[in-house]
Amino acid sequence: MRSLGVSVLAALSLWVLAGTGPTAPPIRFEDIAESAGVRFRTENCPTAQKHQPETMPAGVALLDYDGDGLLDIYLVNGAEMPSLVKTGAKYFNRLYHNNGNGTFTDVTESAGVAGAGYGMGAAVGDYDNDGRPDLFLANVNGNQLFHNNGDGTFTDVTAKARVSGAVLGGRKMWSVSAGWFDYNNDGLVDLFVSNYCKWDPANEPACMGPDGRGYCHPNSFAPLPNTLYRNNGDGTFTDVSEETGISRAVGKGMGVVFADYDGDGFTDIFVANDNSPNLLFHNVGGKRFEEVGFRANVAFNEDGNALSGMGAEFRDVDNDGRPDVWHTAVENETFPLFLNRGGGEFADATQASGLARLTRMMSGWSNGVADLDNDGWKDLVVARGNVMDDIDKVSRHFHYAEPNAVFRNLGNGVFADVSAGAGADFLRAAPHRGLAYGDLDNDGRIDVVVTALGARAAVYRNVAKNGNHWILLRLEGVRSNRMGLGARIRVTTPDGKSQYDEATASSGYGASSDARVHFGLGRNAEASEVEIRWPSGVRQILRDLRADRVLSVKEAATSVGGEVEVKDAR
Repeated sequence: MRSLGVSVLAALSLWVLAGTGPTAPPIRFEDIAESAGVRFRTENCPTAQKHQPETMPAGVALLDYDGDGLLDIYLVNGAEMPSLVKTGAKYFNRLYHNNGNGTFTDVTESAGVAGAGYGMGAAVGDYDNDGRPDLFLANVNGNQLFHNNGDGTFTDVTAKARVSGAVLGGRKMWSVSAGWFDYNNDGLVDLFVSNYCKWDPANEPACMGPDGRGYCHPNSFAPLPNTLYRNNGDGTFTDVSEETGISRAVGKGMGVVFADYDGDGFTDIFVANDNSPNLLFHNVGGKRFEEVGFRANVAFNEDGNALSGMGAEFRDVDNDGRPDVWHTAVENETFPLFLNRGGGEFADATQASGLARLTRMMSGWSNGVADLDNDGWKDLVVARGNVMDDIDKVSRHFHYAEPNAVFRNLGNGVFADVSAGAGADFLRAAPHRGLAYGDLDNDGRIDVVVTALGARAAVYRNVAKNGNHWILLRLEGVRSNRMGLGARIRVTTPDGKSQYDEATASSGYGASSDARVHFGLGRNAEASEVEIRWPSGVRQILRDLRADRVLSVKEAATSVGGEVEVKDAR
């Protein structure tokens, strides 16, 4: 009997690890893009010259631009080569308004946000604290900032704001991703832009592929510094990259994400770099940054190698109250997971978590960390696709078009690949690039929007049903920035368990996800306590909050308490 018991337990353990057991109902998605009216195609405009930016357009942003409580979708497009200017071209970014009935309407022209560049990424933030999210575009050529006018339209204020992009060697630096955060806690969000590499279409190296010219390896290009703009509070920004120490470190910047990894009350920055060491900028009192990636053990993988860093996430995956780092890479490199052990150090848990084995044959771009099944543990999702469009000609194992992937957090430090149960739509192979996540229909289940080169975007509605509960927090700062970016949140449930997150919109690669903060509560029908530590220093505690609702929380004036507006999500 003892032997039989051990066998049964082993079998059950394998069942759960495979993500198919009774405690692990499938995470499942359905692509509603066509029926919803989201008919967007990423036009990277590939040429025989194989210009380097052609492999990389990915931007996706989820934002409630008109304040109706529903997330709208903004998708970034490429442009015709080699001019890199869309004037007179037929490829533009698109803004889709969420109608609240499962459909979206293209409002790009009326809103005035078509864009005018070879687009890479999008970043959402309310830079003037007027309660309306604004939109920044990271482009190969001039970056753009669109101010939300509050009447369904936007105004291009790039010139006034002075954020078109830093120039190096007489050429505007190629920007890939960007994000908003309040680095000095003055109540105004600042702008960080990750720059990729020194690239000039008129002086580009010729690299060979199996059938002639191919895309060059990143090592063919020199690295660049990143850019930090301080918000002046009058609609303008000042480039403070040099005075804050940001420009002293160079790399090939891809995904940029924010979190207060050491709990000192100031938001830090992680940048995933392509074939150069990752960067971790420690915020020193809101005055300067110290690059500590090597010291913190996040610059390289556990073998001491710099990887092809792409998308990045900076969230607590093990519910210990410390934000962890997870980023994607290409085939044979794995997608490394760095667990925050406190004291300014991270530990490479890629092997121990199972992710090394699961991701070794994958190439990943944008990614997300979110509780997709509302069990109280954050899961991982990634948009997959190979970098090289001719990989199928030289390899039997790797393909340009790949299916997406989702890894379920088992709550014991291990992740299981549950992609097979995510549905045929989710597994449709394509050269995926962009990914952003958020609750598009306010049903408490996190949805995912994914783009692919030369293919239609997918809007994956989360249709998993398991009876688990949730809450969704929409923050409104008063002394802090209006969106509450940088607020640290702890949720405790009646079963005595706690989980943590930070308010941010920056995610993945060139993406902005739902700025509202989502928590799965498992079988708990309420949150017994919610603690919010605002960037201003205010500590706010809310108790006995009924689950399955969107909660709008306004920052308290001084300490515990404050206003809570409860909205029925259904």
